[in-house]
Amino acid sequence: MWKTALALLVTIIVIPILAFTMDEPLTGLQHGILIKLLIVYLAAALLCFVVSTITGNYSQVDKLWSLIPIAYVWIVTVQSGFELRLALMALLVTAWGFRLSYNFSRRGGYSWKFWTGEEDYRWAVVKAKPEFAAKWRWLVFNLLFISFYQMGLILLFTLPAVRSMDGLPLGWADYLLAALIIALIVVETVADQQQWNYHKEKKKVQAAGGELPDKYKKGFVHTGLWGLVRHPNYAAEQAIWIVFYFFSVAATGIWLNWSVMGAILLVLLFWGSSSLSESISKGKYPDYAEYLKRVPRFIPFRF
Repeated sequence: MWKTALALLVTIIVIPILAFTMDEPLTGLQHGILIKLLIVYLAAALLCFVVSTITGNYSQVDKLWSLIPIAYVWIVTVQSGFELRLALMALLVTAWGFRLSYNFSRRGGYSWKFWTGEEDYRWAVVKAKPEFAAKWRWLVFNLLFISFYQMGLILLFTLPAVRSMDGLPLGWADYLLAALIIALIVVETVADQQQWNYHKEKKKVQAAGGELPDKYKKGFVHTGLWGLVRHPNYAAEQAIWIVFYFFSVAATGIWLNWSVMGAILLVLLFWGSSSLSESISKGKYPDYAEYLKRVPRFIPFRF
């Protein structure tokens, strides 16, 4: 786990440096907006670290994952004078954020005591690893990776909004990208609902003391979109922000610009996150190993 975290920390430093050297320098307005976003990021990351350390609940970043991108993109939109492309991007991010917040909320992620709520089960597994036996190591991990890295990643994958400022006029490419994001939000919604329905029905049958049908004996959702790929919700989430990046391409006419770094790092994070989830599921469910062999991870075909 240390090696993975270290590799991600290196990438979040190296990739932005490389990205900024490949593209045109920031304008004065973009630079000023970026400073404002960085201030919000640092405050949010520090808040997550302090609250998680005091309460022992390490899902504080999860509570902001679907909310703070809305704030970032609307800050850029307002500062731009409500450019049409940025207003469209902000509305799409708002729709994405509200849907994800709803799904997180119904799983018990939010509480009127904002520091409480359901914690991601994976943090307890990671914390129990031998390399975190010393408390100071977990403290450093929480500071650098859970709090500052993850919150920094959220900022990075919203930066195509900054790069899209003062761009070319809104065109057919923007409408196509908007349609793709809406379609991907629908896919993510369906995937989350299928997972929700599966576990809700499984718990209902178990609570009634009845015999579990074969579908639920496996213990994990494996039909519908989950029969095509192992993580359809993760796949859609990554695709949403990759498509979001292409708004900056439509705005600038430059296929590879510095705002691509957020999408790249997000893909790396989800690869590591899904691997951790799968290692846990493989230990819990006897049929999961066969599922791993049969069903692709993110893309519904094998190379």
